This record gives sequence, structure tokens and C-alpha cells, in this order.
Amino acid sequence: MSLTRRLLLAASIATGLTSFATGAFAQPKEIKIDFATYNPVSLVLKDKGFLEKELEKDGIGVRWVQSLGSNKALEFLNAGSIDFGSTAGAAALIAKINGNPIKSIYVYSRPEWTALVTRKDTGIAKVEDLKGKRVAVTRGTDPHIFLVRALQEAKLTEKDVKLVLLQHPDGRTALERGDVDAWAGLDPLMAAAEAESGAQLFYRNAAANTWGVLNVSESFAKDNPALVGRVLKAYEQARQYALANPAELKKSLVTYTKLPETVIDRQLERTELTHSAIGQPQADTIIAAGLALQQAGVVPADTNVRAVVDTLIDRQFATAAAQ
Repeated sequence: MSLTRRLLLAASIATGLTSFATGAFAQPKEIKIDFATYNPVSLVLKDKGFLEKELEKDGIGVRWVQSLGSNKALEFLNAGSIDFGSTAGAAALIAKINGNPIKSIYVYSRPEWTALVTRKDTGIAKVEDLKGKRVAVTRGTDPHIFLVRALQEAKLTEKDVKLVLLQHPDGRTALERGDVDAWAGLDPLMAAAEAESGAQLFYRNAAANTWGVLNVSESFAKDNPALVGRVLKAYEQARQYALANPAELKKSLVTYTKLPETVIDRQLERTELTHSAIGQPQADTIIAAGLALQQAGVVPADTNVRAVVDTLIDRQFATAAAQ
């Protein structure tokens, strides 16, 4: 082989290795991302097409998958059905403890989206009244974690109540039909139950609601860090748009939930969208929830909650979101 041919071959191999190292060969043809009615920013992002516009010049498509709760988003992430998923911070922590390889990278809301709900005819007025009662809950979600912490404060455990495991919409239905005595609710379904059937929020604690966070699979973040930054750029555009256009935000929620505007108004009153970068405030709230769950026996006693939170929250993308 001539010297020229050897040099060309060496250059070709070097170029190929460089492309492999930078992930050029592995660039995905589409990004799979969820939308959820408990994440209003995701609805604006989907409707306005900000992410599609950001990625179209590179020929990358966007596939939207609906999540009905944190548990479903986490299942989808674990299975590789989505690359980005919306959850509560504490739900992401439990998933991480259980081996789900995710990173929490962005804040989409600071909500009071859960409370304990009952009907007028049950006689339930405080958490202590739940002893021996049937309570609908979606395991692995912020409402479930909220319920566990509320029971703990009342010197009760899950064993003192009869848990009925249902997805959030079915939990509301079960409460209204009288199949259960209480429900660990989630907005906007909880707001609808208040407005439409007179459901009562008998226990509220805004501080025990953990932040709404966007998660990414660890493998996707490792292989495509630049794309993660671009997704967050589009997310931030949608959040800013939602803040500047509250009427359009409400319209999106009405469209996706098929609920009256009065119900959506109530949900939005309990949803703050003025945060985006994930950092110490979110870590502190998630740690507090994790330690409470550990005391309640939900999290294994030998788990280092603070260490897990450190591996869960990835702050490197915060700058990309801000920019």
C-alpha cells in the first residue's frame, strides 16, 4: 500500500473514531417525550411545536406519549418508551432507589397538586378518621407519598387503612361512587371533584407536595447531552410562553382535560410556574420526603437518601435551560 493510501486510511479511521466518540453515529431520529395534564407546561410545549421547530433542521422528530401519573411516566422511562418524563420529585426519588436509571434535570412547576379528599357524607374530617377506611391511591406518585406522610403525622401507617390501588381518574370515580371513603387526589381531577361533586379536601399541606420535575433516562443524557440542552431550551420557551399567555395555557388544559374553565382556574391557582432550574430547594424538599418515607418504612432503612438525591438531581443542564 502506498504512503498516500495509508495516510488516507488512517485519516478515515480517525474521523470515524472521532464521530463515534462524539455520538455522531448515535444521534436519534426522534425524541420521545411525555405530556401530562398535571404538567401544564408540557401541553404548551406540545401545542406550540417549540421542540419540533428546535429539532427540525437536524431531521429529528418528536413522539409524544401521554402520562397519566408519575408512576406511568417512570414506567415508560424505565422501559425506554420515552426519553423524557414528567413526575413529582419524590416519586422520581423512589424510582431511583428502586433502580430506575433516571436523572431529574428541570422544574416545570411548584404545585399544590395533591390533598386528601372525601365526600360530604363520610364523616371524615381529619387524617385520624381514616383508620379502618378505604382509601384510593396511585402507588408510586406524589399523592401516595403525601398520604404516607399524612398518616405518619397522625401516628398511623398504611396498615391502619385499606388501600385501594387505582390510577388517578379511577380513584376519583371510586370516591364519587362510594366505593372508597377517601382518595389521595391529584389536580386537575381533584379540582373537578371539588367543583362538580362537592368533594372536600379535608387535609392539605402545600409544603409536602414535592416539585414537578422533568426526568431523562441516564443513557440518553450520557449519549446526547447537547440534545438534552436543546429539549430544555424548548421547555423553557414553553414555560415563559405559559406565564405570558395565561389564557392560552388555560385553553390547553381545558382541551386536554375536557374540564370546565372554572375547574382549570382552580388547578392553576394551586400551580406556580415561576421556577425552572433544578437545585438545592428541590433537593431539600425531596430529601425531606425521602426521610419521612424511610421513617414510615416505605424506603429501606439502609438507604442513604441524601446520596441518592445527589445522584438523581443533575444540575449541569440548568444553564442550558436558562439560556
